[in-house]
Parts: sequence; structure tokens; C-alpha cells
Amino acid sequence: MAFILPLVLVVLAIGLVLSTIKIVPQGYEYTVERFGRYTRTLHPGITVLTPFVERVGRRVNMMEQVMEVPRQEVITKDNVTVQVDAIVFVQVIDASASVYKVANLNQALIQLVMTNLRTVVGALDLDEVLSKRELINTRLLTALDAATEPWGVKSARVEIKDLQPPPDITNAMTRQMKAERERRAVITEADGEKQAQITRSEGAKQAAVLEAEGRRQAAFLDAEARERQAQAEAAATASVSEAIEKGSIQAINYFVAQRYVDAFAKLASSPQQRTVIVPADFASLAGTLGGISELARSFGLTPTGGPSAAPPQAPRSRMNDAAAVPPTSESTPPMQSYRS
Repeated sequence: MAFILPLVLVVLAIGLVLSTIKIVPQGYEYTVERFGRYTRTLHPGITVLTPFVERVGRRVNMMEQVMEVPRQEVITKDNVTVQVDAIVFVQVIDASASVYKVANLNQALIQLVMTNLRTVVGALDLDEVLSKRELINTRLLTALDAATEPWGVKSARVEIKDLQPPPDITNAMTRQMKAERERRAVITEADGEKQAQITRSEGAKQAAVLEAEGRRQAAFLDAEARERQAQAEAAATASVSEAIEKGSIQAINYFVAQRYVDAFAKLASSPQQRTVIVPADFASLAGTLGGISELARSFGLTPTGGPSAAPPQAPRSRMNDAAAVPPTSESTPPMQSYRS
């Protein structure tokens, strides 16, 4: 019996020490109550309380927490029912307010998010709800901050987790998207054909311009060539005329023979390549040249430096022999044709 009382005293002392010395872990805060009344907040670390007077009231988690908002049906502005759920990130910044100004903080936050979600989504059309999630998140966050500030809670983020329209609306949206894609494909194809036509037209235009430029250059060169040829012929004619004036029989013969041969060349250039039209007096070419020579001598136009040149002898050929034969009847034309 002598050892029981000291043992009890030791146990009481240890219990008293443990009840008065409190260690608050990091990320938490404890509220202290004195006779049931809030007095102060314990921060992370070790703290000694007044025995039998003070006690720890609530242990509050000060870290950021994630709460899931249950799925609910919301009617949009255009009377379409969609199923929406969300998640909210909150953090307690005032431990005493979060436990003494609201009875159930988590339940209050969930109900607050659900009501504000119905309000925000109900003010938008279905297309806006599906495409403007960032706008919905911003409006929800603004509403939550204003409502949870007295509770000592800071709403960090609110995110729409899922939006699910009715099946018939989903099918209609799928058909609409397909039609829109097909329309864009047709427009893109038409734009491509338009650009191709424009490119081909530009190419044809440039080709026509270059072809016209080539024709202009060719015409210019042809005109220049004809001009030079005319100048050469004029110079040759002037030289022959000058030689005739000086009494050159060879110049007279050359001039007359050149004209005669040119005329015969035009006759020989008929499209009928197997038929050649020969004048009946072709064999008298040499005689004509000789007559011109005699005429030049009668006027005293003889070559200087030698006796007068004899008229050239015309070459004998079957063509000349045939041309020398006189016609047998009056109906025979003066022109004869021979096939080669």
C-alpha cells in the first residue's frame, strides 16, 4: 500500500504535463478555449497551456484542400439540361473563423459551389457553356471569394470537371460539326481552284506578253533585214548603172541576165514541183545578150583596154533544143511545159 500512492501521484503528474504541453504539427493550427471560450490560436511548435483552465478546442488543417462537387443537372439559358460537376480548391487562412463562424465548413462550401454553379450556367447558352469554361470558372471563383471571406477561407481555384449534354443534343452537335467541316472543306477546295485558275491565267498572260514581245522583236529584225537587203540592192543597182555609164558591156550583160534569171526562177517556183514552165524564147537568151552587146558597141560603149567582147554562146541542152523548135500549128501556145 505504501507504493500505490506515490505511483498514482506520478501518473497524475505525467498526465498533467501531457495535458499542458501541446505540440502543434506543421500545416495545422489549434484553437485554445478557456472555460469554453476561445482565447487564442496555437501555431506549429510546442506550447504550454494552463492546467485545468485551458484546453485545445479544434484542430484546423491550414493546407490547401480539394473538394469534389457532386454531379447535378443544370438548365441553361436556352432550356437545355446538362449534367455538371466541379472541383474546388480552398485553403483556411483564419482557423478561429473557420470553426466558430460556420458549423460544417466542407458541407457549406459544397452547397455554395452547387448553388452558384446553377446560377452561372443558367445565365449562358449551351454553346457558351461548352466553349467558355474559363468564364464559368472565373465567375464561380468571384462568387465563392465573396461568400467564404467571413469564414476565413480562401478559394484558390474552381474548375468545371465535366459537362455532359443530353444524348439527342450530342447527336445534333455531332451532325452540326460534320456539316460545318464539310462546308469548310468545300470552301477550301473552291478557294484552291480559284487560286489555281488565277495562277493559270497569270501564266497565260505572261506567256502571251512574252510571245507578243518575241513577235515584235522578230518583226523588227525582219524589217531591219529587209531594209539592209533593199540598201544592198540599191547599192548593187547603183554600181551596175555606174558601170553601164562607164561603158562596161559585162555590167549590161550581168544586169539583163540577172533580171531574166529571176523571172525564170519565179516561173520555176510553182507548187507543181514535177512541172516546169519554160518560155518559148528561152533559147534566145544568148542572142538577147549578144544583141545588147552589139547595141552597146554601136553607141561606142566598148570595154576599155581590149577588143569588144563576143556575145556569149548559150549552152546547148534538151530544153534549149525543144524551145527552138517552131510550133507546128497556130493553136500551139508560145509556152511549153516539160516534166522532169
